Amino acid sequence: MDRVSITQDLSFSRLVYGMWRLGDDADTSPEHVRDKIAACLDQGITTMDQADIYGDYGAEELLGRALTPELRDRIEIVTKCDIIAPIGRHAGTPVKHYDTSRAHILASVEHSLRLMHTDRIDLLLIHRPDPLMDHEETGAALDEVVKSGKVRAVGVSNFRPWDWSLLQSAMATPLATNQIELSLTATAPFSNGDLAFHQQAALPVMAWSPLGGGTLMGDAGALGARLDAIAADRGVDRAAVAVAFLLRHPAKILPVMGTNSLDRIKRISDALDVNLARTEWFQLYEAALGAEVP
Repeated sequence: MDRVSITQDLSFSRLVYGMWRLGDDADTSPEHVRDKIAACLDQGITTMDQADIYGDYGAEELLGRALTPELRDRIEIVTKCDIIAPIGRHAGTPVKHYDTSRAHILASVEHSLRLMHTDRIDLLLIHRPDPLMDHEETGAALDEVVKSGKVRAVGVSNFRPWDWSLLQSAMATPLATNQIELSLTATAPFSNGDLAFHQQAALPVMAWSPLGGGTLMGDAGALGARLDAIAADRGVDRAAVAVAFLLRHPAKILPVMGTNSLDRIKRISDALDVNLARTEWFQLYEAALGAEVP
């Protein structure tokens, strides 16, 4: 599987396994989690996407219970911080909010390291833009965790270009990536400047919910019909075509694929076998927009 450079000494698999719903599975045993990781590794998928808030702040621990030293050395771990919601260990907070203070970032790193039984986070992302972010404080904290060796690279999630530029202006460490919602049901970044901003800087973009939260799999309209037609022609399913749509773009998009089904995990890499023609890409884009391009 192709790999994408995140920093000079860190690369990710082009497809990423997302662990958002890891705790929703009927079987959350270490053995079953290891089976999922093994199914990823068999395809060359080495990058695992986490966040402190996933699974009501429990998904990181589920991963940590499954990791052995040997397995840890075969994968890259992405995690995120700054969302505080009244669930799990933050059940007592009076309101969902964001915290990008130095104290919270440092505490979050320590907590994630402990839960995942590891001595390093490969990529730490600020999960959501914080209206109260002091970019000087946040930037210095991110520089600090990289300098400490506890975090190899840092980036953001759901940031617009101006949010990115503000934070980067206060940092010595280059931000490595932005993880944004991007799919055939979330096409705005293709035209609103989000992708262009990162593409111009040769910075990879991670795409969360590349299947539209599963809605693409049940679409009964023109988009679903177009996905089915291409899928039938290539001998794959809709998911592979929808992910191939993102891979076709030159902005080095890394789709984050989240599923608890071992069978579906084993077929994530089918998308790599789907080479969309330019006209096929635009047929999907037109169906997603509900109108032809201007």
